[in-house]
Amino acid sequence: MFSFFKRFKGSKTPDGTPEASQTDSGSDVDTQDVVAPAAPGTPSSSSKPARDTQPAPDSADAPEFDPDYVPSAADFEDADEEVEIIPPPQPEAAAKRTWLTRLRSGLSKTSSSITGIFVGTKIDEELYEELETALLMSDAGVDATEYLLEALREKVRTERLTDPQQVKGALRALLVDLLKPLEKSLTLGHYQPTVMMIAGVNGAGKTTSIGKLAKHMQNFNQSVLLAAGDTFRAAAREQLAIWGERNNVTVVQQESGDPAAVIFDAVGAARARKINVVMADTAGRLPTQLHLMEELRKVKRVIGKAMDGAPHELLLVIDANTGQNALAQVKAFDDALKLTGLIVTKLDGTAKGGILAAIARQRPVPVYFIGVGEKVEDLQPFSAEEFSDALLG
Repeated sequence: MFSFFKRFKGSKTPDGTPEASQTDSGSDVDTQDVVAPAAPGTPSSSSKPARDTQPAPDSADAPEFDPDYVPSAADFEDADEEVEIIPPPQPEAAAKRTWLTRLRSGLSKTSSSITGIFVGTKIDEELYEELETALLMSDAGVDATEYLLEALREKVRTERLTDPQQVKGALRALLVDLLKPLEKSLTLGHYQPTVMMIAGVNGAGKTTSIGKLAKHMQNFNQSVLLAAGDTFRAAAREQLAIWGERNNVTVVQQESGDPAAVIFDAVGAARARKINVVMADTAGRLPTQLHLMEELRKVKRVIGKAMDGAPHELLLVIDANTGQNALAQVKAFDDALKLTGLIVTKLDGTAKGGILAAIARQRPVPVYFIGVGEKVEDLQPFSAEEFSDALLG
């Protein structure tokens, strides 16, 4: 596995974080059905235990001040670090090749229509017209397509490119520059717990993505609790419970009722147990269903009452196969909830891989992860360079 996160280290919660309290209604985690993990024990927290404080030395035994003393590295070995940045683990070469192969295979329908343009041709107006058609067919959108073509024409002119493969390389560089702002690492450990609310339309892959993401976090020693906030679809609770058993993660759920109450209790349980991450599933809904969008706003407000500043991450899961409709979803959910990140699923076999270019131009919400299959390892952090290489073949 070679996904990575940034993680803040330390056992203290941020200043201003309130202690867990009872609500007027008497909500408590004991009122919910808690699905225990299949195996005993829960994932261990990554927070370091506080060290015993040593008594201050007697003034008579205190060392004298030496103005010529120079501290050595050993003097700082036990110093607490406020922030620790975990670098990306070095993946095995075979694992890296496997992921890139799956990514290229998944985007092959999109890339085949683009790469063929640069074979056995010359740089003329016909090439630009064919490229425009291919980009539009990939759902890059009019705005992104015009931007890329205009920038490409200028690059060809100023750099005096004469070979079609050089033009293809120039297009790749422009695409990387366009997508780079979407590339962002997920930050963990700054809050105890980090509360993540996951939204999306029906069938986008929310519940499956939550299960995969939980496994990724466990690989970085993050304890996880799942909240089954989709109280409308019984299969969603069952599916989340299966992922919980598979990953040895506790799931807080309720047969029916208010999803906000379920998630509220889950956050309270996580704070009491000192869990690192809470991931809250929500029911699928269309942006046009205004009453359901208002319910999402309510869930967000209730989470904020359970813990100041929460939810810390508000993620939208979108299906790449929906193309421009996915862009409309990003705009609508962002307007309603102020999204912090995206998870783009089902990139395997889609001909609409250009949708990320449209998102970058129209609503550049960071893309935390992309998915190209059903396996846990098929969900990986988004890389602008890897994606551009796969998209252009």
